[in-house]
Amino acid sequence: MAGFMDWELAEVMLQGYPAAGAQRTKGKTGTGSPPAPLAYCERVPAEDESTFAPAAPEPEQRQLRFAYVAGVTPGKWIRRWEERMPHVPLRSFMSDGGAQVSVLRDGSADLSFVRLPVDREGLNVIPLYEEQPVVVAPKGHEISVFEEVALEDLAQETFLDADGLGGPEAALQVVASGAGLLVLPMSVARHFNVKDTVARRLTGAPGTEIALAWPSDATDEVIEEFIGIVRGRTAQSSRQPSAKVEKPKKEPKPDRRGTGAKKPKVAQRYAPNPDKGRGKGSRKKGKR
Repeated sequence: MAGFMDWELAEVMLQGYPAAGAQRTKGKTGTGSPPAPLAYCERVPAEDESTFAPAAPEPEQRQLRFAYVAGVTPGKWIRRWEERMPHVPLRSFMSDGGAQVSVLRDGSADLSFVRLPVDREGLNVIPLYEEQPVVVAPKGHEISVFEEVALEDLAQETFLDADGLGGPEAALQVVASGAGLLVLPMSVARHFNVKDTVARRLTGAPGTEIALAWPSDATDEVIEEFIGIVRGRTAQSSRQPSAKVEKPKKEPKPDRRGTGAKKPKVAQRYAPNPDKGRGKGSRKKGKR
């Protein structure tokens, strides 16, 4: 009997206490066979075995993307944006004339600096400024002796089409070879600055215009902020979304006069002296 109790005690110490209400069955008396297995409490998983739900993905950070055609210099607008909206990254890239609107329709850019005219369907377009036209000729051409040339004086010259030659840069290479002249915005001619060419101001030619365009259904506060920067609004302008953020109100200063009751005013016993505070002879003497 003592041996059986020692064996049962060892089993309890190794496997734990039996669950509440568990039935224990003993072997036959006198046979010395071990009892039937006991029903124990349910196993509790360790902390490192517990399963956790996957964390929700963080929302994508808002950023602003804009495209610009050759000749546009967006550096000043980028600097102002970084000063006012440092928490919204700004991305910019150059697009050629054929893609200046398509980058808006395919979602590659939120805004685009375009050269008018463009197809305005589904777009908001704000004209910004006009560009000065120039005539580009091969180096050594007779126009190089002038600072400004009239279009009517070049009636006998051969003019090239930049779009038909694959864009302004390729057309300027053709001009450098002496094949003809080319009319471009001054900013574009300066941007590419092809060797062996000379550019002069051109009068009497229609100018071009730069505008800012964006999809009509995509206007939000971030885009409105960028539009205001481009149009020259200050950071304190009431039309800027960033200026409409309510600033925390300052707490009122504590009353230092104390909370005690004010002393009651004492009635004046005597009439005030009219001569008080005056110098000698200030009161005129008259007959009584």
